[in-house]
Amino acid sequence: MSTSEAEVVAIRQYPNPAVGLPEPSDGSLYSLLLRQIKNAGLLERRTGHYVWRIALTAVLLAAGWTAFVLVGDSWWQLAVAVFLAFVFTQFGFLGHEAGHRQIAASRRVNEIIGLLHGDLAIGLSFGWWVDKHNRHHAHPNTEGKDPDIEIGALAFTTGQARSQGRVARFTYRYQAFLFFPLLLLEALNLHVSSVRALLKPGVRHRIGERILFTAHLVGYLSVVFLVLSPVKAVVFIAVQQGLFGLYLGCSFAPNHKGMAILAADDRTDFLRRQVLTSRNVRGGWLVDYALGGLNYQIEHHLFPSMPRPNLRRAQPLVRGFCHQHALPYCETGLVDSYAQALRHLHAVGRTPPMVG
Repeated sequence: MSTSEAEVVAIRQYPNPAVGLPEPSDGSLYSLLLRQIKNAGLLERRTGHYVWRIALTAVLLAAGWTAFVLVGDSWWQLAVAVFLAFVFTQFGFLGHEAGHRQIAASRRVNEIIGLLHGDLAIGLSFGWWVDKHNRHHAHPNTEGKDPDIEIGALAFTTGQARSQGRVARFTYRYQAFLFFPLLLLEALNLHVSSVRALLKPGVRHRIGERILFTAHLVGYLSVVFLVLSPVKAVVFIAVQQGLFGLYLGCSFAPNHKGMAILAADDRTDFLRRQVLTSRNVRGGWLVDYALGGLNYQIEHHLFPSMPRPNLRRAQPLVRGFCHQHALPYCETGLVDSYAQALRHLHAVGRTPPMVG
């Protein structure tokens, strides 16, 4: 396989011709970096790693629901809700990796893993999410192209802040304070978006996803309302789903919020586009586990199919390459990453309205 062909394989997401990822020439900077990454063996699958990680996560899920049944109709179930919110997010991370084909070489195997971890385990349409996430990877932080900055509830650009009505602009003024409370609704938003997607044509394996998604929904609600009284059941769902959305959102928020925003007609090459718009979060193995490897966001965006355990090993190569070629490489602590995101939201929210 030539370097050009390998490069395309390295950056291609879940097969989708609409993604529109570029095919840089052999002489591009990205090709040079890719060659280093390939020579280090960092694009090779880590099957053994994922076998034990998937098994561990499945055991945690089984333990959580077993504890739920054993605790019974008690307010101690709120502790179980916290634990299951954590486990649901870990399932989300594995679904994310399946969507990027990090887990197995076979497209079909990755799809099956993604469907089981997304639709069945946590109630998230895998096909809908993959399509959305592909568009994000192709054009991160790009106005009009990245769905992650086109969510309506928040303004990430001055143009968004100015284009909305008076009520929205008032809300945007305080969006930095509302950011974390809004994340408590993120799981609900994902469920609703999944239902909408599965009711329309276009999602891959739509019938299979409908069956798995419905099985999750029916199973989840049945178990909760059979074990708990109605009031406790509603509180349990609110806490578990709220914390699930908060944890998931907090894992993705440090990655791009507050980084460069690119215009819709921006012609920046693939390497610079990914590096300029991404931020890494420092930390050891605990941060790696807690954030599902998303703390290596620069490496992940440059090599989306790279298995999670290889991201830490790739970081010195990528960081050194960026410094060698005078490319910005943003890396900060976890708390500071949130502070940078909130400062950006606050600044954008204070954008004065257009006059005339």
